Amino acid sequence: MALREAMTSGRQIMDAALFDKRRYPVVGAAAGYGEWAESYEATVAVGLDTPLLEALTSIRWDDVGSAADLACGTGRTGAWLAAHGVRAIDGVDITPQMLAGAAAKRVFRLLQVGDVAATPLPTAAYQLCTMVLADEHLAELGPVYREAARLLVGGGHFMLLGYHPFFLMNGLPTHYHRAGGEAITIRSYVHLFSEHHDAARACGLSLVEFRECVIDEAWLKTKPKWRPFLNWPVSFVLVWRRDAG
Repeated sequence: MALREAMTSGRQIMDAALFDKRRYPVVGAAAGYGEWAESYEATVAVGLDTPLLEALTSIRWDDVGSAADLACGTGRTGAWLAAHGVRAIDGVDITPQMLAGAAAKRVFRLLQVGDVAATPLPTAAYQLCTMVLADEHLAELGPVYREAARLLVGGGHFMLLGYHPFFLMNGLPTHYHRAGGEAITIRSYVHLFSEHHDAARACGLSLVEFRECVIDEAWLKTKPKWRPFLNWPVSFVLVWRRDAG
């Protein structure tokens, strides 16, 4: 069923299939990103993440000694962090093919295959934890928020940047094209911002910054085919701080 009761949180889990207008074949995240890895860098829109990263004011990047990059993928976020002064970055991703791209960037101290909600990384070892363009592939948010809280030192920040639920609820889930041109959807879930709030507060995280990215003319310079979505909110970023206690 696309809509079912969450076993651990009591919340309903909303599969994005409820809203999907395109009806492409659907694959899981590991399989999908494994196939997409080779062309991911060339096809994903830079406007989804870069404008939001550059707009953040709550994190002083060059003060961050160590960061955990969850769902690090091909290392796009890791490379950005390194370029902005973060000194040591450990990455975790479920997809070995994506990690190969991250390794090629040579900005990570450590790269490991793993579940973002149950990583092999050490407890209370990081000043910053990030997860970019991945939360929509998680059926529940609670586990990854708990994992981020476990990884952070007191006063550390969890930066979660995601694909906007507005797009998902308008029937446009994350998708890629196979070499032969076939379009494939990666299974996604709709998370309301209240779910993020509740999951974060349950593990001692406090919101310090929230921004949304709307498609504008500058955005369209890199992805002109997205013009039908002018003025739509396309991505968001939440920055949480771990309570010191």
